[in-house]
Amino acid sequence: MGTSFIEGLFIEHSALQALIVIALICAIGLSLGKVRIYGVSLGVTFVFFIGILAGHLGLSIDPVIASFTESFGLVIFVYALGLQVGPGFFNAFRSDGLSLNLLAVGIVLLGTLLTILFGHAFGISLPDMVGILCGATTNTPALGAAQQTLKQMGMETGTPALGCAVAYPLGVVGVILALIWIGKWLGKHPNAHPEDKKESSQHTYIATFQVHNPAVFNQSINAIGHVGAGKFVISRLWRDGNVSIPTSDTILQESDRLLVITSEKDVPALTVLFGEQETTDWNQENIDWNAIDSRLISQQIVMTRPELNGKKLGSLRLRNLFGINITRVIRSGIHLLATPDLRLQYGDSLMVVGETASVHNVAKVLGNTVRSLREPNLIVFFVGILLGLAVGAIPVSFSGMGAPIKLGLAGGPIIVGILMGTFGPRFHIVTYTTQSANLMLRAMGLALYLACLGLDAGGHFFETVVRPEGIMWVSAGFLLTIIPTVAIGLLASRYMKIDFGTVSGMLCGAMANPMALTYANDTIGEGKPSVAYATVYPLCMFLRVIIAQILIMLLL
Repeated sequence: MGTSFIEGLFIEHSALQALIVIALICAIGLSLGKVRIYGVSLGVTFVFFIGILAGHLGLSIDPVIASFTESFGLVIFVYALGLQVGPGFFNAFRSDGLSLNLLAVGIVLLGTLLTILFGHAFGISLPDMVGILCGATTNTPALGAAQQTLKQMGMETGTPALGCAVAYPLGVVGVILALIWIGKWLGKHPNAHPEDKKESSQHTYIATFQVHNPAVFNQSINAIGHVGAGKFVISRLWRDGNVSIPTSDTILQESDRLLVITSEKDVPALTVLFGEQETTDWNQENIDWNAIDSRLISQQIVMTRPELNGKKLGSLRLRNLFGINITRVIRSGIHLLATPDLRLQYGDSLMVVGETASVHNVAKVLGNTVRSLREPNLIVFFVGILLGLAVGAIPVSFSGMGAPIKLGLAGGPIIVGILMGTFGPRFHIVTYTTQSANLMLRAMGLALYLACLGLDAGGHFFETVVRPEGIMWVSAGFLLTIIPTVAIGLLASRYMKIDFGTVSGMLCGAMANPMALTYANDTIGEGKPSVAYATVYPLCMFLRVIIAQILIMLLL
């Protein structure tokens, strides 16, 4: 009876057996993923390797359940990622997203060219090389597209999947190694990134200035704001030993001291505008803002009134009504400058400065009911997934190609997630989830996806690797991962002076490598890597899905 009980739990295919195997793989993988070697941990990526080992040892689950779990996990991960980065996605695209996407497309095209060259040089068939490319770029949607194309052409579909499985582990590790190498290489050149010394997840920068420029004497803050020195918010004004909350009609005088919230790149222009920047560092996390003066307090207030969702900050007229100042808006861990045209989103935290009574009145207007944030709008979450799957299933036909191309399970949900996170508030759709809930959804989805992917690849993984052609496949895949990422990464970091956090996210997104993104976020910090990842991921994923089909249709 004991043997039959064990077989029922681990061997005989059933829903219960599948859940037990997947849970065991995820538990062991996540536990080992916390182990750091030379300061590096693979995190959730270790689930994939435990899945491969389990498959090699003979464990398997029902193919239908495995396919569903893998697809469901992937969809949850990419949609939750889209929701998280959506609020900052288009802002990033307007500033430096174009250059990031051009660099990412360079990675895609360079990898495609190397795939063709390696196929001829190593004597590897094109379907196998396409599979190796998919593994090297950790892009299973492209593998699915390639297999579907081969199936439509009446050809064998198994070898590309095996090539993907063989190249996948080093594809995961290769991007992480590339990030480590690029980081260490840049460490030898401290002047390569002076902005990295102050890099954080914040989009805002706090500085104090003294008014010594005669051109702004007796000018209102509103008039000065149209000079074109960049966007800024004056939080406090010191004059003759007294502190006050300035309004747009406040007239500046000589020797006024101003506490200004702006972006770091605009500080030099504001120094010229006002006359002098003080040396006090106001960007430390341990500053007690309420100790600066006795009359004013600084408090974070959470916007929890659904009717304010999507409204522009300036339309609320909080400064004129209550005599307060809103200096920053914190959204998804990112600090945004509180400009009048900024649209508020449910769950935003507003940094409010003013007298105690006024700040409390503003809290009543904005809601500030933190308890309501613990109840995510699951209806909108599943509706978004439904729309994402529908978008991913839309066939797109190109002339000269026999089969249409689809965005698939990864492309559709992340695009809809980004759009929902960005534009949902404008239509008063509450898409807010707490940062911890979003992280849990992403981690759970990715773990389920990797467990099933590794379990499926493990059956023939080791026997393929030890064969001579397997060694060649592994080598080709590793080169397809390392060469494009290191080459473009160094180009972006060293010569284009893009900060390392953004470059890391761009490389992970171009290689469709969420595991490397997790490593980048753990080592660099949440914010820039995730935004850069989502900025380039949709386009690169779409291109790789197309290219995988084009290579087979046109070159086979």
